[in-house]
Parts: sequence; C-alpha cells; structure tokens
Amino acid sequence: MNQRDTVAVALSGGVDSSVAAALLLKQGYNVIGLFMKIYDDAVAFKSIPTDSCFGPNEASDLEGASTVCKKLGIPFYPIDLRDEYRRVVLEYFRSEYLRGRTPNPCIVCNNRIKFGFLLEKARSLGLEFQYAASGHYARITRDNDRCLLSRPKDRAKDQTYFLYTLSQELLCKLIFPLSELTKSEVRKLAVEMGLETAHRPESQDFLSGGGYSVLFDKSEIIPGPIVDTEGRVLGRHKGIIYYTVGQRKGLGIAAGKPLYVLRIDAAANQVVVGDREQLFTSKVLISQVNFISIPGLKGSMDVKAKVRYRHKEADAVICPGPSPDQVILAFRQPQKAVTPGQSAVFYHDDVVVGGGIIELIYPES
Repeated sequence: MNQRDTVAVALSGGVDSSVAAALLLKQGYNVIGLFMKIYDDAVAFKSIPTDSCFGPNEASDLEGASTVCKKLGIPFYPIDLRDEYRRVVLEYFRSEYLRGRTPNPCIVCNNRIKFGFLLEKARSLGLEFQYAASGHYARITRDNDRCLLSRPKDRAKDQTYFLYTLSQELLCKLIFPLSELTKSEVRKLAVEMGLETAHRPESQDFLSGGGYSVLFDKSEIIPGPIVDTEGRVLGRHKGIIYYTVGQRKGLGIAAGKPLYVLRIDAAANQVVVGDREQLFTSKVLISQVNFISIPGLKGSMDVKAKVRYRHKEADAVICPGPSPDQVILAFRQPQKAVTPGQSAVFYHDDVVVGGGIIELIYPES
C-alpha cells in the first residue's frame, strides 16, 4: 500500500465517514469522496425520517458530505444508485417480509451497493483509485496471503457483523481508518478538524418515517389469524409484515399470560404464538454461507456466533451442511428468538470466520 495511492471513500454525510476521509488525507493518500444517491421519491413516507439511511433526508446527507469534501479540498462525486438500490435492497427486503422472514438490508447494502455498485459505477465514470474506504468500525489484519476481518478497538461500535459477505479480493482492497478509534474519539477529532458533520446524529435504521409498510402495496398487507401451536385461533393480525419472531408487544391477545411470536407461516397467512420457553433453539441450518477469513470449512469448528447484530455472541459449533453453501450451527446453550432471514455470523477470537442466512430452525428434541 503506497501512500500516494488514491482511496475512494464512501461518504454518508455523517461524522464517521467524514473523519475517515480526513484521516486518510492526513496520512498522505490521494482521497476522493463518493456519495450513494439511493432515495427514490416514489416511496410515500407518512412522516419525514431524520435518522434513516433511506429517505428524503438524503438531501441533507448529500449537503453534509459535499461540505466536508470542500473543507478537505478533495473531489466529490454523487453516484446515482437509485435503480440498483430499489432492485437489490428494497425488493429483497419486501420479498423476505412477504415470505414471513426478517431480513437484514444493511448487510445486503454493504456488499452489493456500497462496496459493489458504488465502486463499479465510479470506475465506469472514469475515476481511478486503488483502494476503497468507509467509516465502518472494523479492522483488517493479515495472515500470510489472506486478509482477516477483525473486531475494532471500540467493541460497542463493532460493525463486523454487517461485513461478513465481502470477498477476500475486496477485503484486501479496503481500508477502515476508524479501526483504532472509539466513537467519542472520532467525534472529538471531527470537532478539532472543524468538520460540519461533527455533531450529526447517527442513522438508527435503514428506513423510518412511518415504518416498513410504506414499501408495500395495500393489497400485499392481508390480515389473518393469530394461532397457537395447536392451531387454535387466538386473535387477528394486521398483516405478516408487522411481526417478527420473539415479538411480544402489539399482538392484541388477552390470554392471561405473555405470548410471543414463534414463527410466521406466510403460506397460511398465520402468525403462530406460544410461551417464552418455546422461543429457544439449539440447532440451525445456515445457507448462503461466506467464509470471509478462511478458505472453507472441512470439518467441525468451535466458534462464537451472533444471530442478530445486538445478540451477545454464544459458544457454538459449525459443521458442513447438506449442500456446499450451507452449515449446521449448533449452540452449546439454547438461544432465544433465532429468526429466519437474519444473519448468523461466526467468530474465532476477534476474527470473523464467516456467516450466512438463517434458513431453518430445527425443533428441540
């Protein structure tokens, strides 16, 4: 890596990516700023979101990113990715919810949009750069000829969960300048550098301003029965898109005891509920597996696994599954509310081994 190389920084209009660009410039790299234009005003928000990645607040984010580039004296290129985002992220999100699953659009966006179409389209416009960077809190280390995705210094902000789908080739061309900084240190640096984004709030979700229902046609949101595990009707749901595994509130059932969503049967348009104890599982089938830091899985491997971003990783074993892109994930202790459509990510010490999509929950024996 030569410090005269050019680095393309994916700017979001927030403090993290702004400081990442400033640090790279300070280290002597040639830096260019890229901004993803993804908002499609065909989506009718019920209220104006101010803390989401996708929404009419994009104009403010664009202005923030542009102002930072002017302050730093680096070129700034807004890249139109509206079609790609709608086709790859929004349609994926919609289709998964309509199947009764709970997707994670941020993982798809990072892999396919931010580190995929954004860089491809920038190059197609004639921009030349050797590396790409972002404001993610993650660390890249090396082990002989492989690049390893590892946890950053700030464990509270660790974003490696969202990056497991990246390829080895891409990982070795990425720079995460915030890997050795905490969030408070990043804010402090932004103030010292006089960056306008220093006090900008973080995005809390990929979409807000009326909820996810704005992405669906009314004809797709069909009320139906809420049933127990024996098939007895206990109430009515508003549409399966409003429910997810583990949900307790908002069910509208007077059962005399707490009930939780156990699964969603999209084919029957049913939400199945039960007791808290029925939420726990020990064995899961994971599909679309990507081993980002190792060549592959030859036998069983002890790992720590996370089944959602805020899940405290748990001791587990992974072993080859019924097809080449699948593994069986077995927890040492049963885990609560493991949800089809979400991602399971595997760690060995601080290194991300890989991850995949939760496909099937095996019943407890």
